[in-house]
Amino acid sequence: MIPAIDFAAPDRFAPLPPRSSERFARPRVAPSSTGESVRTRDGRELVLRAIEPGDVAAMQRCFTRLSPEDIRRRFLHAMSELPAPMAQRLCRIDPAFETGYVLMDETVTPAEMRGVGRIYVDEATDTAEFSVLVEQDWGRIGLGALLMQRLVDDSRRRKLAELWGYVLQENRPMLELCKELGFSQRLIPDEPGTALITLKL
Repeated sequence: MIPAIDFAAPDRFAPLPPRSSERFARPRVAPSSTGESVRTRDGRELVLRAIEPGDVAAMQRCFTRLSPEDIRRRFLHAMSELPAPMAQRLCRIDPAFETGYVLMDETVTPAEMRGVGRIYVDEATDTAEFSVLVEQDWGRIGLGALLMQRLVDDSRRRKLAELWGYVLQENRPMLELCKELGFSQRLIPDEPGTALITLKL
C-alpha cells in the first residue's frame, strides 16, 4: 500500500476550534491496491473504496455504534436495528443507477466501516438523491466532505442535472457542509423540520 499523505499539521498552540473551511477540508488521499488511503489530521488511516456486497456485516456493526440521533439524522426516523435484508440491499448496488463509497478502517480486525456515501439516480428527472453518514467519533475531520465531493464528481460524470437530498434542520454540521460545497436549501412545507438540499450540476 502506498503511504497516505498527511494533512497539514495544525497549529498546536491554537486553543480555538478550526474554521469551518478547515473542519470540512478534504482529506488528502493516495492510491492503494484496494482503493485510496486516507490519513486524517489526527493521524488515523482509512481506505476509501466502492461499497461491496461483502460489506454487509461491517455495515450492521457500524449501525450498532450510531447514536439514536445519528440514526434519525441519516434515516429521518428512529430505527433500533439495521435488518440484514436492508443491509444487503444497501451493499448490493446497481452501478447503472447507484454509486456507493465506504471509508474502511483496516487497522482493526475485522475491518470496520467508519463512513458511507451513496447516490440513487432518477433517470426520469435526470437527478440523483444523495446520503452521507460518518461515524460520530470520526466526524468533523473532513470525511463527510470527502464523500460528498466524490458523489458530486460521480454525478457530474453521469452528466446529471442536479444532486439533492433531505436533511433535518437540526443537523447543522451537514447543512453547513452542504453550504460550503455550494448546495442551496429550502424548507419542505409538508415535512416540518426538514430541508431539501440541492446542487445544480
